[in-house]
Amino acid sequence: MTEPLVVLKDVNKHFGDLHVLRDINLTIGKGEVVVVIGPSGSGKSTLCRTINRLETFESGSITIDGNALPEEGKDLARLRADVGMVFQSFNLFAHKTILDNVTLGPVKVRKASKSAAEKRGMELLERVGVAQQANKFPAQLSGGQQQRVAIARSLAMEPKVMLFDEPTSALDPEMINEVLDVMVGLAREGMTMVVVTHEMGFARKAANRVVFMADGQIVEENEPEGFFTAPRSERAKDFLGKILTH
Repeated sequence: MTEPLVVLKDVNKHFGDLHVLRDINLTIGKGEVVVVIGPSGSGKSTLCRTINRLETFESGSITIDGNALPEEGKDLARLRADVGMVFQSFNLFAHKTILDNVTLGPVKVRKASKSAAEKRGMELLERVGVAQQANKFPAQLSGGQQQRVAIARSLAMEPKVMLFDEPTSALDPEMINEVLDVMVGLAREGMTMVVVTHEMGFARKAANRVVFMADGQIVEENEPEGFFTAPRSERAKDFLGKILTH
């Protein structure tokens, strides 16, 4: 195991009576790609969102690079800058150009100069394959292009870890691969990633480890080959049986 970057210890969370995260223990090493899969309502997205405190949790601890998650305020904003987040919905600012969307964070939070932020922004848009759209507005782009811009925007903050919460589930099928290809590229370059996804091909190709969740618990974790060919738990066998037969 490489040096730990994100460490969850005994994390618990309820929504009312529903125990959505039950004693979650998970360590993600620097440069590791962890793909979280499981049935709907298993707590995957909640897990992802507690890592940068978009969701609070009741007990346990989460540390990022050795620092405990602050509850609120400037410290939380600083920590969030280290944690990139890409959601189902692209959350781009509709009234700002693509390039402005990507440079806003570095200028405001990281205090980069506008010219440096724009130079870096263009490099990142080039890397995700949408540089030619830099002066357009989000509504002028396809969903796949918008999601790639969202990835570039996260990368512009130079995060230590990137969280992806079902980044392709709102996309038309023909756009899914263009986003997954960018993510595979990031994984190969050594970005630390936590990815909640239904895309098993991506899990097989890019994950160092697959974490299978059900009913708010981590039921099983393994490297992809082992998990997909020989799941150990009945829950995982059942889940894979349902999704891999189609």
